[in-house]
Amino acid sequence: MSEHDIINRTELPVTVSGMVHDLKRLGIQEGDHVLVHSSLSSIGWVCGGPQAVIQALLQSIGDAGTLVMPAQCGDWSDPAEWGNPPVPQEWIDIIYKEMPAFDAKVTPTRGMGKIAELFRTYQGTLRSNHPQVSFCANGRHASYIVADHPLTPQFGEDSPLGKLYAADAKVLLLGAGFDSCTSLHLAETRLQGMPTKKMGAAMMVNGRRSWKWFMDYAYSSDDFEELGRHFAGEGTVTIGRVGQAESILLDMKEAVDYAGEWLAKRRYYS
Repeated sequence: MSEHDIINRTELPVTVSGMVHDLKRLGIQEGDHVLVHSSLSSIGWVCGGPQAVIQALLQSIGDAGTLVMPAQCGDWSDPAEWGNPPVPQEWIDIIYKEMPAFDAKVTPTRGMGKIAELFRTYQGTLRSNHPQVSFCANGRHASYIVADHPLTPQFGEDSPLGKLYAADAKVLLLGAGFDSCTSLHLAETRLQGMPTKKMGAAMMVNGRRSWKWFMDYAYSSDDFEELGRHFAGEGTVTIGRVGQAESILLDMKEAVDYAGEWLAKRRYYS
């Protein structure tokens, strides 16, 4: 959506104070630990852009809370599987050899949106060290949440998702849908017979840049929107607007537990 289109559909500018009001009305409280998936364009014309959104989120949870966002970087994956866009076959070995190692301080996000990308560089933000699916956190428990992110399973109990689950975190879909709800991947790691796949990334191994192969679950969000519709009808979900963005607030533990049961009944693995 262009800037012109966003202005045309925005009655008044969306401000930090307005977003704080909306977030509190939605159910965000001081001291909350919140995993946020966001779409800036959905919020409307924001006075201050992504910086203002981050400020509003941090103000809403206060000094005792923790703000977390995904910082995934799909470019640090097996180029043989790239499809958006694909690369020529003759490029693949070159990429294996030449792709720079993941660097938590430098490597940009991909497909996470402007808010998450700015949050990666925001003062006080820390990032986990997974080369593909890192998370960024800012606030009271940021260092604990991002520490020791295992290479595999990348969305398992010892990952930032597992730590947030144990901490009774909330998930805020800020203009985003359930297909963006990364937390549901934690439920996948608990499924019996969940298939695995070979993955790879350029990363530092024993102090040297290396292309490292590893095995992990074959995660899929293809049915998360359907899952989310069922959960919204049966679980504890608060729906409201932040700015102009239809937003959903949910309890992470309740959502993941529900997803585990729902997926187990609908996915069949041999």
